This record gives sequence, structure tokens and C-alpha cells, in this order.
Amino acid sequence: MYEFLKAWPTLEAVQQVDDQILGQFFHTHHSKRRAINQRRMDEIRQAVPATTDRAVITSAVMVVHALLEQLRCLSDAVSRFDQHSTELTRTHADVEIFVSLPGAGPVHTSRLISALGTDRSRYETVEDLLTFVGIAPVMERSGRTTITHVRWFCPKFLRQSFHEFAGQSIRYSGWAKAYYTQQRTRGHSHQAAVRALAFKWGRIIFRCWKHHTPYKELVYLTALQKRGSSLLKLISEKPV
Repeated sequence: MYEFLKAWPTLEAVQQVDDQILGQFFHTHHSKRRAINQRRMDEIRQAVPATTDRAVITSAVMVVHALLEQLRCLSDAVSRFDQHSTELTRTHADVEIFVSLPGAGPVHTSRLISALGTDRSRYETVEDLLTFVGIAPVMERSGRTTITHVRWFCPKFLRQSFHEFAGQSIRYSGWAKAYYTQQRTRGHSHQAAVRALAFKWGRIIFRCWKHHTPYKELVYLTALQKRGSSLLKLISEKPV
């Protein structure tokens, strides 16, 4: 967006550019689907300006250029933070534990490292961790009625980190995919199924973290087999 608006700050300017140049611009900026790029170019050709008042357009372009410079500074700062975070993650004492989690990747590896830290005494039990980060649901009882709901008072970014990792793991872990499928067939929504999966992953991650042991899919599948888990029947292919 920054480079596009910098090159063509007005509709008039971009409409004067031929499709070849626009197509090359989109392709260079990581938009390589020909149909999508063609639709964009068609919409540009068909667009009608909201105004042709030069005073309005000129002042608006000046504002856009001022905002673009601010966005450029912000983008550069974010890049520096990302680079620093990547370096900290790469040299972290527990990086091998979190890198081993299926689908964690560089983003969730750093976020999960931040969630647990290095002080093993901080969470004495897995329930301490699940409650603090908000994965464990809240159960309220009144007489014979029990209501279960999401825990609202928690560091929501940490909870989101576990949820997003759980959702990503479905693509890379055979049992995680099977568990998600099982939850969906029982009538749970996508989000509810991912929350339930995050709860299971939280227990696994906690154990790996406590024992300084990287996660191994085969070891967990063996444990499921020993318990006679019904998940094994849903796993139709070997985990990636």
C-alpha cells in the first residue's frame, strides 16, 4: 500500500498507467494471482472519482504523503523489533522445546516462549498455567445448575497465542487434526473446538517445558495408544 500510494496518490494518476506496469507492480509486491490482479485493474479502470476539485485533491495528496512517511517510520521500527525478537528466540535456552511443537513456526515459538518464560517455579502445576493464561474455562455452580464459560480475566494476548497455535497445529499434527474433527462432529463450533484443543496442548507444552524435553509426536501417539484413545481411529494418515 505504501509503495502504491507513493507512486500513484490519485485515481487519475493510476488510471493513466497501462495494465502491464500495474501487473508488474502487483507481481513484484507478492500478489501473483493473475485473476485477482486483473480484477483489481478492471476496478481501477471502472472507478469514478468522488471529486475533481483540484484544491481538495491537492491537499488530500499532501496529507496522504505525510501519513505515508509516518507509516514508513512505524514499519521500520516494527522491523527492528521483529529482528530483535527473532534473535532473542534463536538464542533462548528453551528454543528447542518450542520449535519442536508442530506448526509453531517462528511466530508462535517466540510467543509461547514468552508465555512460559524460564522460571519453572512460576507455575507449580499445569492448572496454574492454564488458569493464568485463560485457557481453563470457568465453572459456576448455583444449586443444581452449572454454567461453563470462557475465562475473561486473563492476559488475552497469551490466551490468543495458545489458541492460534492450536489452530495452526491442526495442519501439522495427526492427533490434533483428529481431536479437532472429533469436537466438530460433536456439534461444537470451530472456535470452541480450537479452545478445547488449546487446553490439551497447554497440558502437553507444560509437561515438555517442566522436563526440558522437546515434543515428539510419536511419543504422544504411543501414549494415546496405551490409554486406548478413540482419537487413534480418526487418524487416517501419518502426521507431517
